Amino acid sequence: MEARAVHKYIPTSPRKMRLVVDLIRGKGIEEAISILHFSPKHSAKEAEKTLRSAISNLQNKEDVGRLDFSQMYVKEAYVNGGPTMKRIRPAPMGRAYRVRKRSNHLTIVVAIHDDVLRQQRAKEAKRKAQTKKQPKKQETTKQEQES
Repeated sequence: MEARAVHKYIPTSPRKMRLVVDLIRGKGIEEAISILHFSPKHSAKEAEKTLRSAISNLQNKEDVGRLDFSQMYVKEAYVNGGPTMKRIRPAPMGRAYRVRKRSNHLTIVVAIHDDVLRQQRAKEAKRKAQTKKQPKKQETTKQEQES
């Protein structure tokens, strides 16, 4: 099972954001959060916020309930370019330089480890099987009790 979080229009260039996102791809959740929290990069704060949103989305999805961070990992994390705002800066001799203010879209996908998912499904199947197999109690008549 997996869940995603998308944060759009982050006012940082995609190249700078990719440096941060590459650090957490494929890592466990505990490790990824600590990497982002203590990273000196400005874009790490936005990435941490998006990661926490993805974790919350996974816990709210289909009544999975609270999960340990040790059971989850960052399955995918990628950065796409967003719209670029074009501005003009004055330059010498009456010229103008173009300034491009870039933005990006960040997507983080968080998933549960396969072995944990298999265990949860086995428990559910076992619980369903037990409820179906329980025979109804039959009342015995007085004659059967006497014999």
